[in-house]
Amino acid sequence: MLDKHDFALVFWKTVSYYREYRGVTLGFETQDVERKTIAILRILGQSSEPVGARVISRNLKEQGIELSERAVRYHLKLMDERGFTESMGRDGRLITQLGLEESESALVSDKVGFVASKIELLAYQTEFDLEKRRGEIPVNISFFPERQFKKAIEAMKSVFQAGICVSELVAVARQGEKLGEIIVPQGKIGLATVCSVIVNGALLKAGVPMDSKFGGILQIKTRKPLRFVELIQYSGSSLDPSEIYITSKMTSVGQVVRKGEGRILANFREIPALCQPEAEKVVAGLKEAHLGGVLMMGEVSKSVCEVNVELNKVGMILTGGLNPVAAAVESGVEVETHAMSAIMQYKELVVFREL
Repeated sequence: MLDKHDFALVFWKTVSYYREYRGVTLGFETQDVERKTIAILRILGQSSEPVGARVISRNLKEQGIELSERAVRYHLKLMDERGFTESMGRDGRLITQLGLEESESALVSDKVGFVASKIELLAYQTEFDLEKRRGEIPVNISFFPERQFKKAIEAMKSVFQAGICVSELVAVARQGEKLGEIIVPQGKIGLATVCSVIVNGALLKAGVPMDSKFGGILQIKTRKPLRFVELIQYSGSSLDPSEIYITSKMTSVGQVVRKGEGRILANFREIPALCQPEAEKVVAGLKEAHLGGVLMMGEVSKSVCEVNVELNKVGMILTGGLNPVAAAVESGVEVETHAMSAIMQYKELVVFREL
């Protein structure tokens, strides 16, 4: 017969077991378990192929979530029962449509500031050597229906020529091929465009801290930046601002190319005033490597395009890397866009006009 002390010890060991390996506590899922479930679903959602427990465990560790392979398997079993995942035998699991919907809608409070964190992570992962012109750079991935890709190329051509982009360098892949770690879906053609986070990454490597403030819609008048007319702060958003603006058809990039007036995608950053000389060197180096994106750099503590700048800071406006894609959408092309979604080798990119 167990005394009260021994009974309590056995009871809490059992509870701990269920917390770690069965994902439940006294029959109810905890918020911690729910977060792990969502993290696993997001990993599965980024792959069109089955993913095993070992890969999931490793990816979770990179996110700061310690979960053994055995624990992942138990979570996956529960997720199978809920219809979030589907077992493909030894190959691993695939996420279901229900699982995709759950990962997009659950724990929305945890996703606030997700974009800001993503920018910081991509900047850290950027390993581009300005002198040797090689290394990894951040890209946006867009998927076009095969039947509309030629039309998309025509719509984007003038935008690249006008320089309303971060870079003329792109990469193209057909269904089943990869752009970074992302596989192009069936019936689609994938296009990788350089993301403005390349500036964050290059400055970070040079020891220049950058504060990413917001993504917005910048009004252009007589081919010059006038003012921001819309903005979404990265720290308070769970969705990428550029994706929202493109989907909502709030841009007029094509009109800017033709008439010099309209609205384009742009981002606002700040750097310490003391770092401005070094930042200018880095920006010049990026430009020589056909990686630009800096539309304008302001003066110390002075507003830029009607946006106030903090004391002893310098404001910077970066051109949105998805402006060419926005022009394609304006012309009636269907596009599925994933901003700041991958890292690619610089040498894998080609000049757009070579397409």
